[in-house]
Amino acid sequence: MKKRILAALLSSAMVVTLLAGCGGAAADTAADSGSDAAATESSDAGSAAAGTKVGVSMPTKDLQRWNQDGANMEAELKAAGFEVDLQYASNDVQTQVSQVENMISSGANVLVIAAIEGSSLGEALDMAKEANIPVIAYDRLLMNSDAVSYYATFDNYKVGTVQGTYVKDTLDLENADGPFNIEFTAGDPGDNNAGFFFNGAYDVLKPYIESGKLNVVSGQKTFEEVATPTWATETAQSRAENILSSYYSDGTNIDVWLCSNDSTALGVENALAANYNGTYPIITGQDCDIENTKNMIAGKQSMSVFKDTRTLASQVVKMVGQILKGETVDVNDTTTYDNGTKVVPSYLCEPVFADANNYKELLIDSGYYTEDQLK
Repeated sequence: MKKRILAALLSSAMVVTLLAGCGGAAADTAADSGSDAAATESSDAGSAAAGTKVGVSMPTKDLQRWNQDGANMEAELKAAGFEVDLQYASNDVQTQVSQVENMISSGANVLVIAAIEGSSLGEALDMAKEANIPVIAYDRLLMNSDAVSYYATFDNYKVGTVQGTYVKDTLDLENADGPFNIEFTAGDPGDNNAGFFFNGAYDVLKPYIESGKLNVVSGQKTFEEVATPTWATETAQSRAENILSSYYSDGTNIDVWLCSNDSTALGVENALAANYNGTYPIITGQDCDIENTKNMIAGKQSMSVFKDTRTLASQVVKMVGQILKGETVDVNDTTTYDNGTKVVPSYLCEPVFADANNYKELLIDSGYYTEDQLK
């Protein structure tokens, strides 16, 4: 009952969020921040686009979301009249460094970078600063550099709180006796966002862990213990298999497996299918990847957090245009994201709750997926 109530409430919030577009988190610096449609944003950017090149560096094609991010970004920028140099770095840091340096050498006017590892691009960022090229960190904060001009992402701590709140409400932790068994699988330690996701969820659940109502059977509950390098499905699966064989092979049930995103959730789901015969647990995720959405429909994953990359791409295109026209750039957070050298002015878009009850409205009706993709 609690689960249905939560889904209904969050579905209603989702509709409001979709109507509003990217949501504000702190003080907006522009009255129209995040409210323009993509066509208007493209028009605004267009007057500054002639003769300009935007370098877009994406980390990998191995995860579905980065393919979508890159394609959306390229389409939006080209529609705005920019020349686009889109490169994928195959999850190799040195490849990404070289690609960014080549973008600078080939005349990029603005760089949009989703880093493989947030602290790995120092030399390339120094080169951009020397060439007076503005840099927008895309969805992953670039660390330890004053060359980062802006950051565009989603409210990453809120992603975690949505996941944690779902677990709290679905188990009715305020009223249920418990104890319930829980395990955690977090993201890449090289991705600054991963800590925000994990901490957002853990902060919601921490009181129940400390009281004993939630029991982490493996004892692994720090970010360092539960992190998954490169967000790899295979790595998450291997760790989950080890946990299941070490702590649950005696018939102990697991009630919740809190996963920070869909690629790690898929690894956990694969491990459970092969190595677990108990009551199926609540499993969280993020990104609404195709396979995970299919698993939500099939009851193998409880929920995901949808981050519409089309919305983020539109916001970045708008920011690029504002930079090139010398206008005030829309940001709505000027306090949260300290990269070790400076607090980077940021624009945060709103993440949205998704489950089997609202995926059609959220993903199919909006044109994000077709029905055939989810069969």
